[in-house]
Amino acid sequence: MIIYQSIDILQSMKKLRFVGSSLDDLKDFPAEARREAGFELDAVQRGEMPSDFKPMLEVGSGAYEIRVHILGEWRVIYVAKMADAVYVLHAFQKKTQKTRQEDIELAARRYKQIGG
Repeated sequence: MIIYQSIDILQSMKKLRFVGSSLDDLKDFPAEARREAGFELDAVQRGEMPSDFKPMLEVGSGAYEIRVHILGEWRVIYVAKMADAVYVLHAFQKKTQKTRQEDIELAARRYKQIGG
């Protein structure tokens, strides 16, 4: 006898919550970079790690930066440690070797807003 077990993928995915202007900023990415960022965020929602990321300890515990290398350098800073959702704190184009202090500080302020 074969028994099938059904898993509702949508129930196991965390919601995405965008803090401040992060959704509008993500929408300003070129279409290809935005699509790649979306694939990476989808993986995070399912409990996986993005394919190219780094911890952002300067922002807060559990904050990470997704790195997208399409038509320039694009970054999405998020935190997924909260039980209810993945919070997108900041999305921006990176134009220098080092992440600008202003971008780190903005993400850190938003991190504190969500109770981080």
